[in-house]
Amino acid sequence: MINNHAVMQSAPKTKFSFIKKSLFAGALATAAFDFWGLSIAPLLGFEKLSPINLPTAMVEVLFGSGLTGVPELLHYITGLALYPIGWMIVVRPIWKAILPSLHWSITAVVYGIVLWVFALYVVAHLITGLPPFIGFTGVTWVALSAHIVYAVVVAWSLETQRLG
Repeated sequence: MINNHAVMQSAPKTKFSFIKKSLFAGALATAAFDFWGLSIAPLLGFEKLSPINLPTAMVEVLFGSGLTGVPELLHYITGLALYPIGWMIVVRPIWKAILPSLHWSITAVVYGIVLWVFALYVVAHLITGLPPFIGFTGVTWVALSAHIVYAVVVAWSLETQRLG
């Protein structure tokens, strides 16, 4: 006999746990992304990443003008929630179904590359009209490394940490 009361009590905890895990991983990864792109890369002599420029261009194309605060909001919603959820509900199940013995870090690097292609080809080129991959300038490679750093931190957080 199934105890419906026990099942109902565990459901909210599972939902909360999913949200808590994705937000924690996203916060950690977004901080790593911004720290790498805005501080470490320039310190090492590479271009400085401007993570707000792309969402600003997208908002201007879609709405005709820059809406104050919206590009920043898009950056943080994407980093805190959307990309970690993408790992949990898209990438992780595909990885576990196809190559479950592959270490999470390899899958994370591939995910970072996919995020970079999405940002610099789909958003930058197809939506905003910028050259594909922003013309393969110095910032292109900082963006690639930043997206890989982001994805590795998200995967590390979600695959190795016990968050409840």
